[in-house]
Amino acid sequence: MTSAAQEHSAASYLRNAVRPALDLGALSLNENPLPPLPAVRTALMECMAAANRYPEFLPTGLRRLVAEHAHVGEENVAVGSGASGLAMRLFQALTTPGQRVVLSAPTFEGFPAFAQMTGLAVTDIPLDRFGHQDLAAMARAAADARMVVVCRPHNPTGTLEPVADVEQLIADVPADTLVLLDEAYIEFVAPGQRLDVAGLIARFPHVIVLRTFSKAYGLAGLRIGYALMAPALAERLWSMQLPFGIGAGCTVAVAASYAAEDQLQQRIAHIVAERSYLRARLRATGVYTTDSHANFVYLPATGRPWSEIFADNGLRVRGYPDGGVRITVGSRGSTQMVLSAVEQTLNAPAGAPRRRTR
Repeated sequence: MTSAAQEHSAASYLRNAVRPALDLGALSLNENPLPPLPAVRTALMECMAAANRYPEFLPTGLRRLVAEHAHVGEENVAVGSGASGLAMRLFQALTTPGQRVVLSAPTFEGFPAFAQMTGLAVTDIPLDRFGHQDLAAMARAAADARMVVVCRPHNPTGTLEPVADVEQLIADVPADTLVLLDEAYIEFVAPGQRLDVAGLIARFPHVIVLRTFSKAYGLAGLRIGYALMAPALAERLWSMQLPFGIGAGCTVAVAASYAAEDQLQQRIAHIVAERSYLRARLRATGVYTTDSHANFVYLPATGRPWSEIFADNGLRVRGYPDGGVRITVGSRGSTQMVLSAVEQTLNAPAGAPRRRTR
């Protein structure tokens, strides 16, 4: 390839590689519909001016920031490349091929993938008909398992198991069975319904709480995740930390986000309000949704795949094999597109061809 051709190829890639920050149809990945907070964008631009410099050898600064915000010790924190990257490291460090992991079915698709990559056997426990995890059945199945994973709120249904029920599961499983609590969407949960994580990991050394900056904080592109746990478990993960593996922009973005907490809470409140509006409008048309506490809504299967309804209208949603669908809460424009697609389908004569909605 000639030099001119290489330059043309690189320029073409730059034009097409970066996804737009605002995209009404991007409702499949539970991203924040808004770009990072203004203060975060400013801090990132200043940081990029020094991109010729390496970040910290180990991300001690990020670890300290997270510990202070979560009101735990630094020795209780592990950080990684998104919650998914950290979860994969957790599976690698704390399990052995051939051991079992207990999952709800369906669940976040990353967990079955991590289990397969690390050679674990999976025991699936079906959700109930309202989209809730059967914690009692999961605890029984975990009696001889290495790990049980509880999503709170649940992905993909958004349901929230009571604090007392989660604590009962933790108390019921053996002390050598790890309990992984996936709290990727915890910022969208009302404060009164959240677990006392600092107290939980102090009482139960087999509990690990996994969180991310990808959802509420709107930093999915930076890949920043963290976990809170007993010092012995955190040290094992920290010992596997890749040198220079967390970019300087990650620490800067987290610090700026924490400093702009009031603005962040306003955004979260806006998304929660839009979620309530979307659910209310869907139910007004006769469409059932689960009681979501995250930044998405879930429509259970109704005999026809929901994904077909959204296939030709410019919306990208997450469909499931049984016909259910998960829809990220976006802007009001996104909400109107979802409602329009649903109402068109419900009002169309039987057998009428679908038509594309702009």
